[in-house]
Parts: sequence; C-alpha cells; structure tokens
Amino acid sequence: MSTRRDERPDPWADPEDEDARRPFKPLTREEAQALAAADPSVSPWRVIAVQAVVGLVMGALVWLVFGQQGIVWSVLYGAATVVVPGALMARGMTSRLSSLAPGVSAVSFMLWEFGKIAVSFAMLALAPRLVPGLSWPALLVALIVCIKVYWVALSWRGRRKN
Repeated sequence: MSTRRDERPDPWADPEDEDARRPFKPLTREEAQALAAADPSVSPWRVIAVQAVVGLVMGALVWLVFGQQGIVWSVLYGAATVVVPGALMARGMTSRLSSLAPGVSAVSFMLWEFGKIAVSFAMLALAPRLVPGLSWPALLVALIVCIKVYWVALSWRGRRKN
C-alpha cells in the first residue's frame, strides 16, 4: 500500500503559518476602540511623577528616621538619578519626530535610551562632588526603589477598569 507524499502531514509544518496565510482583515473603528480600551497604555509622565513622589517620600522618611542631611541628600539624589534621565527620555519619545515612522521611532528609542544611560552614569559619577556627606548605600537604595516603581505602574495598567 503506497501513500502519496502530498497526503501525509508535514512534520515540520507550523500551525501559525496557516494563520499567516489568512487574508488580513482591518479592524473597524469600534473594534479598534475596544482593543485599545482592553489594553490601555501607561503614560511615561505618570511613571516619572510616581517615581519623583516615591523619592520625595523616601527622603522625608529618612529625614524623620535618621535626621542626617547627608543621608537625605543621598536619597534625593538617588531618586533624581532615575527621574531626570527618565524625564529626558519620556520627552524625547513623546515628541513628534519620534512618531514619524516605525523605523524612525525605533532608532529614536535607541538613541534616547543611550542618552538616558549616559545621563544616569554621569550623574552617578558626579555624585561625590555634588552631594555633601554622600552615603552610597542610601543613594543606591533610593535609585533601586525608584526604578522598581515602573513595575508598580505596569501592574496598575492591568488592573484599571474603564
């Protein structure tokens, strides 16, 4: 009993390829609005604002607990090391130039990300000169906590109801 090659299933076939062969169906306005409402985006400015507030609250708590200006300034500078570069990147990414075309947007993202890293690095390198009574542990703890605020903002996005 011989079987033709065309009748056997291809063991290397990818089921997703069948989805790719289906014709593309554009969304209606209502479908696009429903999709956008189901997956809302988080404004980068909201994340920056929450990071700044968290840094200020940490500074106030450190002032109440330790009462030492050096530690308070270290905490505030650590928060600024996250907030200032983040604000620069948010400003760059929300500009009209960054949204011209997908290729321009991708290159713009990479350039702003490199700029953000460079500004963060420069701020950390200048910390001993700019912060009187610098406490590296306090600065680094504040920096890490403010960075982690981003994940809190992402979890808010998933829980928000319209």
